[in-house]
Amino acid sequence: MTHFLIAVLLLAPLALVQAATLTLSSPLDYQVIQRSSKYNGAITISGEVTDAGADTAAIDVRIGTKGHAGEWQRVGAQWDQAQFRATFDAPAGGWYRLEVRAVARAKVLAESAVDPIGIGEVFVIAGQSNSANYGSEKQSTKTGRVSAFDGKKWQIANDPQPGADGNGGSFMAPFGDAMVDRLGVPVGIIACGAGGTSVRHWLPKGTRSPILPTGSTSHLPSGEWESDGGLFNNLIARMKAPGPRGFRAVLWHQGESDANQADPARTLPGKLYREYLESIIRLSRSEVGWDAPWFVAQVSYHVPGDEASPDIRAAQASLWKDSIALEGPDTDALKGDLRENGGKGVHFSGPGLRAHAALWVEKVAPWLEQQLR
Repeated sequence: MTHFLIAVLLLAPLALVQAATLTLSSPLDYQVIQRSSKYNGAITISGEVTDAGADTAAIDVRIGTKGHAGEWQRVGAQWDQAQFRATFDAPAGGWYRLEVRAVARAKVLAESAVDPIGIGEVFVIAGQSNSANYGSEKQSTKTGRVSAFDGKKWQIANDPQPGADGNGGSFMAPFGDAMVDRLGVPVGIIACGAGGTSVRHWLPKGTRSPILPTGSTSHLPSGEWESDGGLFNNLIARMKAPGPRGFRAVLWHQGESDANQADPARTLPGKLYREYLESIIRLSRSEVGWDAPWFVAQVSYHVPGDEASPDIRAAQASLWKDSIALEGPDTDALKGDLRENGGKGVHFSGPGLRAHAALWVEKVAPWLEQQLR
């Protein structure tokens, strides 16, 4: 009996020992990592290993496709107690399956995987309703290689796009598909457009305007209107989310709520539009710490008979001419059955969304191909 109790006491601690686990916090399923060259990109790998002494473990990584797992490679990991961080260079392309394992004393402690991920092109998309989910027909990715980020997770980029408001269709899935077909790599979309917004709503907190917008501002005793900074802060959060230089460019599509307003007191002069948007661009670059490219579209269309504001269009074009932004598409040219309600609305029909996407590809793809040479 005594020998039996001794054996039980000796074995009891072993029964309490749990197997180590490896939990990854980066990358995420369906994430697209911005490539740093035509041929490759660096994946940031971070996570936690629950095992005593795990901080002395080595981290191995392998990346592969269906039917080909790839070879294990050891990466230099930085440890902070049980948490680790490493980078791994991978070829442009995808979808891929990424596997990670912790190894100590010639023994695999734990393994984990992310599936799928891609190394490709990432775009931040901002502005008002036609940069969000207000189109009359929801779109979906045909290639299956376009992904969208909502601020916390990535998912296949079928409408409505996470991160932007509205519950209808957008140009983003067909834009992403066309870029996938042209470039041969997955595309990531980080959308944060907000319907009905003036450029004034996107200004940093405390910025003042003498011209009255609607919503998201405070009326001051001086008679000026002050931005609450919410949209600017959200834009910066989205730009920072994928990490330093983690996206290719910002695509800006906005201007309808500043042009030809029914109440003339709400119409923003082109000079102020230019001033405010230039400020947003420059301050955003300062916040993220690098000279992020911005494409600015020509946008001022409302309805038939109110199809353009020369003043706002000139302000948008002046940003290209002064090399502050790159030339985006002229979407005021999309009329008739390319607009909702039989051509009577400001938002796009299904064919209009696809035409909108094609116009963006015409501007972005040649520029990007030049960057990749």
